[in-house]
Amino acid sequence: MPTKKKPQVTAPKKPTAAAARARRHELLGTAAEVFAEQGYNATTVRTIADHAGMLAGSLYYHFDSKESMLEEILRTFLDELWDGYDTVLASGLGPREILEALVTESFREIDRHRAAVAIYQKESKQLVAQDRFAFLADSQRRFEKAWLSTLERGVAERVFRADLDVRLTYRFVRDTVWVAASWYRPGGQHSPEEIARQYLSMVLEGIAVRE
Repeated sequence: MPTKKKPQVTAPKKPTAAAARARRHELLGTAAEVFAEQGYNATTVRTIADHAGMLAGSLYYHFDSKESMLEEILRTFLDELWDGYDTVLASGLGPREILEALVTESFREIDRHRAAVAIYQKESKQLVAQDRFAFLADSQRRFEKAWLSTLERGVAERVFRADLDVRLTYRFVRDTVWVAASWYRPGGQHSPEEIARQYLSMVLEGIAVRE
């Protein structure tokens, strides 16, 4: 009698490198939203996995801890931010044009990394005490230097008012730009460039009607 052939069992295909990168990016996006909404300390790996629709153990296939997820989220945001900032600062533009470009780039980063910006604002003071997140303090120093030097140059070149309190202005600009992460939603009525334009109009020209 003829023997029945045993059905062949094929091993599941491993995801391609591109698919693995895409899945990793998707998981980081989910984690960023959860961290931003619930807070880093209150978020567990299981919470992230639940939001991603997977088992907590499966998440460890991609990341060894929630700390590593947070580090990658923040590093990705800051690396992109500084790519844009460094291009602006090396452009040779005048101080007003540099300030305008820095503000515009900041709103673009909020558009790209809104959740990461929210995490940075809420968590950075606690995180900088950890060696793993020392890069946050380095970035803060670079950020302050870039903005202060631009404002100081503007005063020296008489582009900005001579009586300008440079440090106070820096704090005002910094805080009013980045607080937008609390209300901005990508895909909304206004593009990041339009928001930057309106913001710069208020900062540089004021809101009162000129006589």
